[in-house]
Amino acid sequence: FGKIVTSFVNDILMPPIAMLVGDSKFAELKVVLKEAVLQGEEILAPAITWNYGAFIQAVIDFLIIGISIFFVIKAMNSMKRKKEEAPAPEAPPAPTKEEILLTEIRDLLKKD
Repeated sequence: FGKIVTSFVNDILMPPIAMLVGDSKFAELKVVLKEAVLQGEEILAPAITWNYGAFIQAVIDFLIIGISIFFVIKAMNSMKRKKEEAPAPEAPPAPTKEEILLTEIRDLLKKD
């Protein structure tokens, strides 16, 4: 499930957002805090960057997974509540006056 969400975010959701921002890959958005130290074409010290694009992508992954789990658990709890609220079988109706009278007559006849 996590890989599906990651693919959805990376391949479906982020390209239009990257297009709006003006960068080709959203995950590569960053702020350069310190430039790389170069000597000719050789890099002596790499640049220090704050990679906020990758972080935003991870947050969106987390939110989609969290919301999905929330709705699954909510649906399960709803089904569980419906089972618990099922009406209990009704008690048999109380005997009518006529039945009570007939029962008393039967009991009196048995004594004799």
